[in-house]
Amino acid sequence: MKLKSLCVYCGSSPGLSGAYRQSAEAFGQLLATEGITLVYGGGNVGLMGTVADAALCAGGKVIGVIPDHLAVQDVAHLGLTTLHRVDSMHERKLKMAELADGFVALPGGIGTIEEIFEVFTWTQLEVHSKPCAFLDAGNYYARLFQFLDHMAEQRFITQEHLASLIRAEDAGELLNKMRNYSPIRVDKWMDRKPNKRSCQGLAGRVVEESST
Repeated sequence: MKLKSLCVYCGSSPGLSGAYRQSAEAFGQLLATEGITLVYGGGNVGLMGTVADAALCAGGKVIGVIPDHLAVQDVAHLGLTTLHRVDSMHERKLKMAELADGFVALPGGIGTIEEIFEVFTWTQLEVHSKPCAFLDAGNYYARLFQFLDHMAEQRFITQEHLASLIRAEDAGELLNKMRNYSPIRVDKWMDRKPNKRSCQGLAGRVVEESST
């Protein structure tokens, strides 16, 4: 598939390992070299600032999206190609998703995890058909993927959906996998049962109790 832009989620901290920063720099440079626009959260700190600076220094196009309450804290990157300021975090995530042809998580914290899994959930629900990926610098996400395997074993995610989540340590390999991505069509509800009430009259009792 054609990748004109990629949304990157990553930490507002650089993390402990130098491998995280090196990976962010390499990815930003690669996006610029490949003519792929970087879409990200608009910050000038941590790995966010690293990947943006690397892309810009390599002549790439970088679009940031940042909510006003963060922009006023002087964390907005003022050297971007374009910086969108929005009212809320919800608007930020939606705008970033609209601007991107795919999504990549670099090492990061709770916000990074929340953002990549939200868009991955959208693939399950067929809200979009864009690839979701982890650039796993230094095996940062190894234990997370162990847990995802456990989720699949316990039948809370299908093996097919889990297999569609791309993972690579090398930036070039990651892009190749994303370009070769094909959306899957598998029912999210793996144990769907007929829509029958197992407790006769339950709804009526709830209504009656709530009115007393």
